[in-house]
Amino acid sequence: MTDDVDVTVTVNGETVTARVPPRLHAADFLRHRVGLTGTHVGCEQGVCGMCTVLVDGDAVKSCLLFAAQLDGCTVRTVESLATGDRLHPLQQAFKDAHALQCGFCTPGFLMTVTALTDRGERLSEPEIREEIAGVLCRCTGYDPIVKAIARHLDATAADDAARAAR
Repeated sequence: MTDDVDVTVTVNGETVTARVPPRLHAADFLRHRVGLTGTHVGCEQGVCGMCTVLVDGDAVKSCLLFAAQLDGCTVRTVESLATGDRLHPLQQAFKDAHALQCGFCTPGFLMTVTALTDRGERLSEPEIREEIAGVLCRCTGYDPIVKAIARHLDATAADDAARAAR
């Protein structure tokens, strides 16, 4: 099975149509064919979580998917978060909590937490640690990351409650 396949996928709101080899990883498709290099590739075995993106709203490790599996899907990458020079509130929370060091793992955390935020749940710190266990960081010791996520989830819940009260 070496014949290329056609895929049409919505990536960060834009329709992308491409002809791809059947065994091209989704992470490589996003980085090399679509040009979205914010999706980092680490272990290529689904262990490190650096390549996490949202596929139809679910956080998935794009190194474990083939680009052909994205056909008909909606994908969000870390590039979808900021608006111009204005950071997304989650990115700002990471900045404010000093949850960044080398930054290699950051896109994986941001997309994992975006999926959590979209679910609208408030989580305790132990629950946050469980939810982000699929993304590995070698620099921060996780405390600043967990604090940033907790602040973001709390702020989002408070914003949602204020909107509902109007």
